[in-house]
Amino acid sequence: MKVVKKQTNSRMCIICGVENHAGIKAPFYEMEDHSVMTIFEFKEHHQSYPGRAHGGLISTMLDEIVGRAIWIDEPLMWGVTMDISVKFRKPVPLNTSLIAKGIITKNTSKFFVGVGYIYDMYGTLLAEAKVNYF
Repeated sequence: MKVVKKQTNSRMCIICGVENHAGIKAPFYEMEDHSVMTIFEFKEHHQSYPGRAHGGLISTMLDEIVGRAIWIDEPLMWGVTMDISVKFRKPVPLNTSLIAKGIITKNTSKFFVGVGYIYDMYGTLLAEAKVNYF
């Protein structure tokens, strides 16, 4: 699959902020299949139980990846999360390259909906979410 465009990062966002020392600093790419993807790592300071990423940060990454997917068709659109439903399939490891993917499944004049996934580098699904935005 081919990268179409790199999205911008912010300064202090916990997920993409390039100057946030506690952040993940994830880069995001728009793909030819109309998804947004990133390769990232959770570090020790992102942990819950030893060796595992905190569920709140897993949920935050899923919210971010889906929220950015709307920018493919609506570059100036900002969504406010209405609700998020996360399924944790397997423990998400620390200090390991991971892949997140987000896709918009519905876009109306008042809200949009999407799905997000986190995989390990072998393609094993670790967590997934459905997110609704105003």
